[in-house]
Amino acid sequence: MHKLPYVITSKMLSLAAIIGEELTKLEYESDRIITPRLRKINRIKTIAGTLEIEGNFMGEEKITAILEGKRVLGTYTEILEVEGVINAYREFENYRHDDIKELLRAHKILMSGILKTAGSFRTVNVGVGGKEGVTHVAPQPYLVPKLMDNLFDWLKNSDEHPLIKSCVFHYEFEFIHPFSDGNGRIGRLWQSVILYNWKKVFNAVPTESIIRDNQERYYKALEVSGSLGESTPFIEFMLEVILDTVIKVGNKVGNKVGNLTENQLKILSQISANPKISAGDLSKIVGISKRKIEENLAKLKEQGEILRVGGTRGYWELIKTL
Repeated sequence: MHKLPYVITSKMLSLAAIIGEELTKLEYESDRIITPRLRKINRIKTIAGTLEIEGNFMGEEKITAILEGKRVLGTYTEILEVEGVINAYREFENYRHDDIKELLRAHKILMSGILKTAGSFRTVNVGVGGKEGVTHVAPQPYLVPKLMDNLFDWLKNSDEHPLIKSCVFHYEFEFIHPFSDGNGRIGRLWQSVILYNWKKVFNAVPTESIIRDNQERYYKALEVSGSLGESTPFIEFMLEVILDTVIKVGNKVGNKVGNLTENQLKILSQISANPKISAGDLSKIVGISKRKIEENLAKLKEQGEILRVGGTRGYWELIKTL
């Protein structure tokens, strides 16, 4: 089996242990808390997060609309990118994580209509750019098939902990940069696929959105690992991100209807009766200021009670509570 360069640190082991504990809490009540509603909300966050890292800012509202078959404003390429990620993640639970053909299939779905060579390894030289120019020159294209075979051989046969294994794969994949485009999206997707193969609750853990929130640190960790010639710093960073994500999911599923305020319940009731109701009208009915209404709407949206579709002239979608 091909050996990959990284060092297991006490920080990694500590983070992995804490993540395991937090996942156990989620798994204990997974049948009750990992609902279609939670998966839908977090899948939208995942799609928006991975796209924003690549400079596509269509956002959660437009992505929700596209998922529902509605027309939205955006460039042709932006729409294709959103549709590609949506379709790639629709297969999330079906991918065989240790099969290189499955990764090629995912890339073909992701880049369909965007890249003529979708689903095939690159045949050209590529470099990864940063603020100071090219930060990484990827291996020569003739080396890519063998490097990817070695990586999947390691993935299939390594006895490393799945958390660490997923991080190592992510880094090595980005180092090889096997495709002419779409490497970041596929690398993040495949780490999540590896994690899902280990623990099914990862179908409701939007790691990509937390990476988006820590985008500068994400690229810095890749760069530092590249300079060192090993993935150790990147593994530590990604374990921190995974822990942060798991904790946030755990906190959100704790937001039960019984914990909603009386005003929030009134707002949900009014939205149920009139999805297009304005903040001003809600203010009059509920009896609090428009600013307080907007604050509560933001909280309800964050908690996953409602979704906004269509921007300022759109409407609220009420999602059934847990």
